Amino acid sequence: MISEFSLKDKVAIVTGATGLLGREHCKALYESEAIVVVADIDQKACDAFAHDLGERAFGVAMNVTDAASLRKAKESILAKAGRIDILVNNAAINDKVEDPQLAVEQSAFETFPESRWRQMVDVNVTGVFLACQVLGTVMAEQGRGSIINVASTYGMVAPDQNLYKRPDGTQAFFKTAAYPTTKGAVLAFTRFLAAYWGKKGVRVNSLSPGGVEAGQDDYFRNKYSERTMLDRMAKPTDYRGALVFLASDASGYMTGSNLVVDGGWTAW
Repeated sequence: MISEFSLKDKVAIVTGATGLLGREHCKALYESEAIVVVADIDQKACDAFAHDLGERAFGVAMNVTDAASLRKAKESILAKAGRIDILVNNAAINDKVEDPQLAVEQSAFETFPESRWRQMVDVNVTGVFLACQVLGTVMAEQGRGSIINVASTYGMVAPDQNLYKRPDGTQAFFKTAAYPTTKGAVLAFTRFLAAYWGKKGVRVNSLSPGGVEAGQDDYFRNKYSERTMLDRMAKPTDYRGALVFLASDASGYMTGSNLVVDGGWTAW
């Protein structure tokens, strides 16, 4: 049974690979013996992290919103590795407020900037579409592959804006409309592509992680933890097992599904 989880000699691409969870995805795939393609915007950052991973990893710069960039990356990957077996669509923009003084204005629905909405749709949705179209098509032509689209619990349920209130009752910021909308779209696209490529041997699933502890304010971590059944936020390493499962033959009869790993957040 253990052998079904092995990714030995499989070529796995992770987009957004130098981010917090991207790094963990790469480590999980590498430790499962995959050949890991560290893919992100900055070539130097990709190369440095690939070097840290080991000799079975290499970096490739790509912009998931640019089809030409993806095609160039595809040719580089095929020249080095010969094929593509796994694609983890991890690249995404989460909500980020540059100026705390303007946080409420910049994140409230009524005043949320159209430019920010379009940017998040472009990266979080169009980026997944293009990566699948350019890189996933290689797998369809091969007749085998696994695509994992990273979604979110907020693609399934609405954000609880009370989480973002300070202890004095003031709103620090709002979770914006763009993030849950784009992650919900990822779930719908996953089902579409699973049906479209099923007979070509390509499995397409989504992974919906919950909130990851990453230096947030104490009040937020405490509120979030109280909403989970396990009474804590996720550690960055908590998604490794789920990712390897979806990438490997252990999930060989699973497609069009959404694997939720959220400490019970969406279960009550």
